[in-house]
Amino acid sequence: MNKAEVISQIAIKTGLNKSDVQTTVETFFRVIQQAMVEGKNVHFKGFGRFFNKKRSKKIARNLTNNTAMIINEHYVPTLKISKDFVNKVREALKDYKEIG
Repeated sequence: MNKAEVISQIAIKTGLNKSDVQTTVETFFRVIQQAMVEGKNVHFKGFGRFFNKKRSKKIARNLTNNTAMIINEHYVPTLKISKDFVNKVREALKDYKEIG
């Protein structure tokens, strides 16, 4: 499912105009992105947590030149899905596979 399909589903289920839903969804992602740029975590109970994960400095190898290169310490945006969400999906898929 892509962003356009998500927007269509939300518009159908809420009865809102697609353009309003699109603006809301895009603003939602910009707010999360800005919070993470500011070093804040974003938590949605029952869904998951967006946070910046620290990666340590390390030495890597460039295979084309066979040379070592240093990758400095940096942060990677990460999403950790909540256990409740994982369990609900797992149960739903288990029931779905039993039916199919």
